[in-house]
Amino acid sequence: MGCSLLQSDRGGRGPKEAKRRSTGYSPCANPKVELELSMLVRDATHGDLERIVTIYNQTIASRMVTADLEAVTVDQRRAWFAAHTPDFRPLWVAQEFEDGPIVAWLSFQSFYGRQAYDATAEVSLYVDSAMRRSGIGRKFLERAIEHAPSLGIRNLIGFIFGHNTPSLILFERFGFTRWGVLPRVAVLDGHERDLVIVGKRVDSLRR
Repeated sequence: MGCSLLQSDRGGRGPKEAKRRSTGYSPCANPKVELELSMLVRDATHGDLERIVTIYNQTIASRMVTADLEAVTVDQRRAWFAAHTPDFRPLWVAQEFEDGPIVAWLSFQSFYGRQAYDATAEVSLYVDSAMRRSGIGRKFLERAIEHAPSLGIRNLIGFIFGHNTPSLILFERFGFTRWGVLPRVAVLDGHERDLVIVGKRVDSLRR
């Protein structure tokens, strides 16, 4: 994946960035850099798994994001982690600054596990609770859409609970449309919930 800076929506440029620009500083000269008001995006490593699991577990109590009802463990996610590869089904993490904590992660996952479906991938996005509404989710999803064709992906899909209005709005903002609904397939604290399948064709982006 190389050096990648994901610009957030949290404000204007600070004095340090202005100085870097005035001196001809190039952030991609170093694969790990600190740049104010930007996110450093990179492929996840094994050492990131604990933080990835922590961010995931933050969403369980809301009963809006995941069908897991109890916190998962790092050991339970090792096989899932191993299924990701940078050149086919990457798992990305974002940091606010060099050596800072991971504040978000995004994964591409095979849709159905059959070879004929290799051109279709599910995208999942999780943001640390302290960083929600900061613009990271929008920028991360935008990058996934732009990068997907280089991974041989023609279709991106998402599985979103029907009552998760913020996530549905986010995906629809980027051109995802509703490709299907599985009615009342999940039971969350006694409430039956729909699962909405959203999708977007992305292969035309490289033409």
